[in-house]
Amino acid sequence: MTNDDLYEYIDMHKFKFENLVIWQKAMDLGEDMSLLASNFPKKELYNLSSQLIRALDSVALNISEGSIGQSNPEQNRFIGYAIRSLAETVTCLHKAKRRNYLNVEDFQKNYDESFHLMNMLLAFRKSLK
Repeated sequence: MTNDDLYEYIDMHKFKFENLVIWQKAMDLGEDMSLLASNFPKKELYNLSSQLIRALDSVALNISEGSIGQSNPEQNRFIGYAIRSLAETVTCLHKAKRRNYLNVEDFQKNYDESFHLMNMLLAFRKSLK
């Protein structure tokens, strides 16, 4: 993956991270999973639902925080945090599936999207070195 594949240049964005495809994907996936978590049982509102949403929100937050005026090693560190948060998100998906809060199709779609984003994050991190 080249640097051109990792950035989408759009003139209306003022912050560097807004042009990052990894940030855009993390934002989209976060909204999708927030909707998904809203269908979990009420007893999970402050547990698994909240954890899933916070973990995925953390992915986008770390991507943006690492991209603002940071050196490559510093940005690399924040991408590492985003990768860890995405791994946490996948664990929450597995928990939701085991508790029968997700059907197989919803699990697989979000699992596949998470896997794709993980590969993009790893490629981006590698490009920073």
